[in-house]
Amino acid sequence: MAGIGLFRIFDPKVRRHLISDEGEVVIDEVRHHWVVFIMPMLEVVLATALLVAMLWTPLKAAGVLLVIVLVLLGHAFWRFLTEHRDRFVVTNMRVMRIRGVFSQTVATTPIARILDITLKKPINGRFLGYGHFVFESAAQDQGFREIRYVGRPDERDLTIQRVIQRTGLRASASVDVIQSDDDDSDDDGTGPIGMDSAQEVTTTTAPAHHAPSRASGSASKSIFNSERANWTDDPDRD
Repeated sequence: MAGIGLFRIFDPKVRRHLISDEGEVVIDEVRHHWVVFIMPMLEVVLATALLVAMLWTPLKAAGVLLVIVLVLLGHAFWRFLTEHRDRFVVTNMRVMRIRGVFSQTVATTPIARILDITLKKPINGRFLGYGHFVFESAAQDQGFREIRYVGRPDERDLTIQRVIQRTGLRASASVDVIQSDDDDSDDDGTGPIGMDSAQEVTTTTAPAHHAPSRASGSASKSIFNSERANWTDDPDRD
């Protein structure tokens, strides 16, 4: 538990970069696969071995070994922080890459600009469970050219594809609603988000002495949920 709390101290605090008042939520926060920490751990093991060896070495040699140990530990800690603070974040609005230890770089791009994604899984990655994402076109100008050592790459790829798909559905449906508001012609069957495109909302013209009739059909529902826990289509309700 103490180790987990120590790791949280060095977290890049992703949620402070969210547009919370616009309903932005984190869909997936991607950390590097554990394989990137192998070299720092080997450096720590080597430094430990040198510390033990100092017990049987002359004083002058022990001073040299102590310097080597400090350099190894410092480099290992720096590598750990660099990899630990490099995060790729997918929200319901955009993708972000946050990295840096002392100086921080935050690169963002709208999710709709992610047009082409290549997933590369080397032989070692297939056995250990990691892959590399290569983003083409618009995203590469914002620091998203390549995201390396991503754990559970197949699941992450499907998550990104779902977000892109649903963002596109929301955008196209919003355009249809705006166009239908400006158009005085008959309804072509395109309704708000979550309504069947063939569903028609009908009204009846009541006489002057009667109250207006209510529109038939269920209330419209959004298929693009901003809540992370409800990242699925809402079921129809009675």
